Amino acid sequence: MLALRLARGSRPVVQLRRLLVAAASAGTGFLLLYVLVGAVDRPAGSFPRLLWALVPLAATVHFAVAVARADPATRPREGLDAAGLGPVRLTLAAAISTAVSCTLGSALALAVFLHLRGDLAGLPFDGSGARLLHAEQPLPLAAALTLLGLVPVTASAATVLALRPHRPLAPQTALPWGIALTACGLAVEAYAGRDGGGVLAGWALTAVGLALAGPGLAYACGSLVQAVRPGALRLLAGRSLQEQASRIGPPLGVLCSVAAGALTALALRDRGGLHVPLGPLAWPAAALVALCAAATLLTSAVEGRGSGAAGREAALLDLAAPARVLRTAAGLRATALVAVCLPLSWGVAQLTSLALTR
Repeated sequence: MLALRLARGSRPVVQLRRLLVAAASAGTGFLLLYVLVGAVDRPAGSFPRLLWALVPLAATVHFAVAVARADPATRPREGLDAAGLGPVRLTLAAAISTAVSCTLGSALALAVFLHLRGDLAGLPFDGSGARLLHAEQPLPLAAALTLLGLVPVTASAATVLALRPHRPLAPQTALPWGIALTACGLAVEAYAGRDGGGVLAGWALTAVGLALAGPGLAYACGSLVQAVRPGALRLLAGRSLQEQASRIGPPLGVLCSVAAGALTALALRDRGGLHVPLGPLAWPAAALVALCAAATLLTSAVEGRGSGAAGREAALLDLAAPARVLRTAAGLRATALVAVCLPLSWGVAQLTSLALTR
């Protein structure tokens, strides 16, 4: 009941984020159901299809956790401990809210899936959806509900792990591990060639490595902005970026890995492309992953502004600083991140292309 009351009293922006989580969960649930009916129709090769479907699942869970972290209702405030709302209960409330959003998305995915198959009423789109979704094969209800439950269960568990009280690591500490995992991912891709499972394992290691290296990269961007006799504007932008490095770094690294994967696919398009065993839903799945990664980064950036940056900006405005200074500092931070992340994504894509064409 507490989670429902907090959700009902949230601001429209927070409600919109939860609706986006539900939409991402619906897309992932639809993809999992598509893989399920494909496995019923053609059992051979179903396991690689399921492994590739886990990529949108991971992106959706990452986005759901970012939304839960940015929810003002889950932040500890003075006086709440006396009312019995300590960090543990707030974390559980955030997990329940995340599970509710993801469950709504999964239910929507099941309804749309059954409608396109003609299992509910009629056949829309002249039956093209029925052919794509193998309507001639029965849908195993227990397996379908199990797959649809993956998103709510995984997202709520990840929310509990992310919001539990713990000491964050310094951004520079994880940077060597991230570089090492990225190198391991490239080595796995070079060894496996264009085999679907090997490419997926290598890309997953690369994505985890870039996510671990992301905070260090963001911190380095802040140092770069402040380099060589900085003025007040560059100091403001650089130090704000360094303070937000631990929040925006992981989604920034994931977005870099998604961009590198897209550039790799474009580079290998004229050489036979990559073998992604998801059939016609391969490109929608890739779009879902990219949108989730971008939304996660934006949500984490908003969360960073709502923590310490809001007080700093209010203090500057009280000192009669013009509002354009804050906008210019934000633009400078974004420019520094783009200037570092675009070459990084391009370089990883080039190395991946070379590894896959050996």
